Amino acid sequence: MADDEKKRLDEAKKAKQAEIDRKRAEVRKRMEEASKAKKAKKGFMTPERKKKLRLLLRKKAAEELKKEQERKAAERRRIIEERCGRPKNIEDANEAALTSIITGYHQRIAKLEEEKYDHEMEVARRALEISDLNSQVNDLRGKFVKPTLKKVSKYENKFA
Repeated sequence: MADDEKKRLDEAKKAKQAEIDRKRAEVRKRMEEASKAKKAKKGFMTPERKKKLRLLLRKKAAEELKKEQERKAAERRRIIEERCGRPKNIEDANEAALTSIITGYHQRIAKLEEEKYDHEMEVARRALEISDLNSQVNDLRGKFVKPTLKKVSKYENKFA
């Protein structure tokens, strides 16, 4: 009887150990599958794909830059044409037509110079107004701008 009981205990231990080993193998298998899945997800951006993506982004940026430059150039040409007008054909013009063209240009230059002078005077007036307001603010605060002192030689004052 003791042998039968020993055998049963040994068999029970072996069965228990087999069950534990089976569970461990199952857990190990699940862990390996999970790590494979993670590796597959992490490996999506391979160096080749990254390089290709960078190249595509660089090409797209270059195209956008070129389009922007073309747009700016077209805008610049449009503004110049708007401000200056189309160039007059002076090759086929006679003396009277040339004088009228030159007079038109002269009048336009005079008008633009007047506007320039008016704008400069307006800017100077506003600058003076701003400096007056700044000095008023400093007076109200009690803070005064310290004047910059000149360097004076100490020997010059002794002889004067």
